Amino acid sequence: MIKIHTQLFQAKRWLERYRGVQPVFACVFGFTATGLVPGISTAGVTPEDRFYTAIRDAEFLYNSLSQYQCPLPFFKPTSSPALISSAILERQKIPTYLFNAGLPLVPRIPLIDLGGKPAKCVSQGCALEMTTVRHLLEQGLIWGERLAKRGKYLIVGECVVGGTTTALAILTGLGFSALGKVNSSHPTCNHDQKWVLVQSGLNKFEEQTCWQNSLLTTTSRPVLSLLAALGDPMQVVVAGMAIAASRVGGVLLAGGTQMLAVYALIRTIARELTLIWQPEQVVVGTTRWVVEDATGDTVGLAEEVGAVPLLATQLSLANSCHHQLRAYEQGYAKEGVGAGGCAIAANLYLGWEQAQFIEVIDSLYTAI
Repeated sequence: MIKIHTQLFQAKRWLERYRGVQPVFACVFGFTATGLVPGISTAGVTPEDRFYTAIRDAEFLYNSLSQYQCPLPFFKPTSSPALISSAILERQKIPTYLFNAGLPLVPRIPLIDLGGKPAKCVSQGCALEMTTVRHLLEQGLIWGERLAKRGKYLIVGECVVGGTTTALAILTGLGFSALGKVNSSHPTCNHDQKWVLVQSGLNKFEEQTCWQNSLLTTTSRPVLSLLAALGDPMQVVVAGMAIAASRVGGVLLAGGTQMLAVYALIRTIARELTLIWQPEQVVVGTTRWVVEDATGDTVGLAEEVGAVPLLATQLSLANSCHHQLRAYEQGYAKEGVGAGGCAIAANLYLGWEQAQFIEVIDSLYTAI
């Protein structure tokens, strides 16, 4: 049920260390106006839908874990991956913490508010205030240390519509060749659309800072400035959480493209700010729908970032009784809200196989 794609030895040791162990799950919700660009994502049919997607995912996850019924965000033709995460977390009784890193509206549930702000579109080259970036990094460090003491390892998921585009921007800004390698919620990744937005943001950032190079390098530009220009509020929080939590125990960054970008940020932030972290404690875990996406190159991207163990759950929804869930097998949605990481943890902790996954996920979908 778990396949290792990169850094075989390190990944095997991590899996052996945390097999049979109950984790703690944290999900960081944020917003970037990048997600409102027409056609950028299927996580909401219209830009107006996508304005509310992360808020509705947070409300669904909180309410379903509290035994209340709550509608899911409307994806077409599939269902939000929050359903997968929620089904696993509720049935395995995994302690869960939900964070607001910068949502456009206050959810109707008690999220842990980190005092962040929504990001502007990446194309503007000035997504976040530097004060916000520094504050969110500090909050991530604080909460990473706290959460690491509440379990043997920490799963960190995310929910940011448009986040694979901000991930592309960050990876490119750090000097990685990420064009054509990232994923999206579309069955066929919209690389050209993403790249136009990223190029616009990069160029404007270059003009604002009076640098002449067409690409950023880690030696010429401080990483927090890069995050302020091109990032989203989730990225810096999760990077801080992982840095601090890795000093105490394991960390599973639950996501694909977005968490590979976070991993690259962790390494750069730790180096530039002289922060101690334990790389052997951190892995990235996603779904096979992400890794098998022929219109991206997740494994190639992990190798480009370098020294990052990439795992993927082999969960299949092909035998689901709901066509909205079977649509995952056609490449829709693929990942989000920690779905891949939760499925990896479910197999590690209680040994779930396909039958258990299908039963609990289908049951929750039927109930709503």
